[in-house]
Amino acid sequence: MAESIFIADGDRFVPTEQARGPWDPRALHGGAPAALIVSAFERMQPGAELRIGRLSFEFLRPIPLAPLTLSTRVVRPGRRVQELAAELYAGEQTIVRASALRVTAVPDDAAAAAPETSRDLGAPLAPPSDGEPIRFALDGGKDASFAGTAMEMRWLSNPGELGPGRVWMRLRHPLLPGEPPTPLARLTATADFGNGVSAALPFDRFVFINADLTIHLHRPPRGEWIGLDARTLLDGGGAATAEGVLHDERGPLGRAFQTLVVQAR
Repeated sequence: MAESIFIADGDRFVPTEQARGPWDPRALHGGAPAALIVSAFERMQPGAELRIGRLSFEFLRPIPLAPLTLSTRVVRPGRRVQELAAELYAGEQTIVRASALRVTAVPDDAAAAAPETSRDLGAPLAPPSDGEPIRFALDGGKDASFAGTAMEMRWLSNPGELGPGRVWMRLRHPLLPGEPPTPLARLTATADFGNGVSAALPFDRFVFINADLTIHLHRPPRGEWIGLDARTLLDGGGAATAEGVLHDERGPLGRAFQTLVVQAR
């Protein structure tokens, strides 16, 4: 079994079975390429000292289990605000578009002068040690996949019940051999699980695939464990969404949003 989620091959990234998604064995979980893109954003210079406050991904097509090419650029340079962009390609076809907004960090004296409510996203989750280790795979199989083997999960809710869910996640494998994932890459990988963690419909009767992912952060994540407190909202004739509060072991630090494509199987 592969020990990384991707393998670099020249200027291409070859996904391993650890990147496989839940809906189609020939396609990737969106969290794997999203984390790969974020890692590239974090390395971009000049401006790496700025804080990433917003990340956005548009999943234009199913991401194939095939060699991928990543292109990044600075759309808007600046000392206080920067916009970054990326495209992920399979052959000549664009399959993911992404962007990041980097801004200068909040000064300590400004944070100290603000009311405590300005840092309140709700109550912290119970720690990962309180969660139950449960393997999360739609088909109950043991094949390698991003959810089933690349992620370690500690559930604070029952993953078998429909409705809001709470879980801690930790990447077991690096994105690339010998390169430990950063806390922000870990957070991005976890954020893309909101629709599955908070499934409002049974997996065996419906698909509810996210077409995008947007993350807003009010502080950088720390550590290996990322918590997700998620819920799904849907109504007939509308656009279904999943939203979640993101946590590290210090407490809540941001929110994630997904637009869902819901269909009967």
